[in-house]
Amino acid sequence: MNAPNKRNVPSMASLPRPLFNRHESLAPGSWTEEHSHPWCQLSYASSGVLGVRTAAGDYVAPPRFAVWIPPDLPHQVVNRRRTEMRSLYVTPAAAAALPAECCVLEMSPLVRELIRRIGELPVEYDEAGPAGRLVAVLLDELAGLPRAGFGLPLPKDRRLGVICAALQEQPDDTRSLAQWAVEAGASERTLARLFVKETGLGFGEWRQRLRLLLSLDALEAGDSVTDVALAHGYESTSAFIAAFRGMFGVTPGELRGRAAL
Repeated sequence: MNAPNKRNVPSMASLPRPLFNRHESLAPGSWTEEHSHPWCQLSYASSGVLGVRTAAGDYVAPPRFAVWIPPDLPHQVVNRRRTEMRSLYVTPAAAAALPAECCVLEMSPLVRELIRRIGELPVEYDEAGPAGRLVAVLLDELAGLPRAGFGLPLPKDRRLGVICAALQEQPDDTRSLAQWAVEAGASERTLARLFVKETGLGFGEWRQRLRLLLSLDALEAGDSVTDVALAHGYESTSAFIAAFRGMFGVTPGELRGRAAL
């Protein structure tokens, strides 16, 4: 990652209130060093696509989705293209009803509007007044949000790590696992077994999930579906749309339409 695009992590010893709101404009290719904090974090992109990386996997959130990060979890925040990010920092006590693990949540229109409204509050809002009640409503709504399948498990094995990193840089690489095995210095059978053991997915399933998640950036930027399909290893637009619908339950066009709401 390029040092000029590195973002500094806010230095805070504690939160001034149970919920603290931040809004940042992120330049293309921005990233943070791995870090953690004693509070929870909810981050989403009002435009662009936001990525969060943990030791267990990558989590991707296009508009209308958000990444939930529990307290004390080491993570990095990244984005490939220009992104407008809103983040909520929440004390563990206030977030007791929210997930205990990192995941992607599907935002509702009400939650998005509540976050916008709370962004207008002073940092030290009145917890006993209308502002405090507004925050309580938001926390109740967050606890009921459904999870979305925008995660990619990452293997720990060094040989698999090399393959996965290469595919993340070039998702249209069509080499088979047998061809990768020659480069990795392990048998195809060994690599296949390790992929399932460490990610829960076969190599082909993992690569397809990677390609589809990486395609979200280009789709959000307005690239044509055909161009996105070819750039991410699909031989035809129809094959890409079918795979996209199989994973996300909607077509690329439908997902873009929802994000615009």
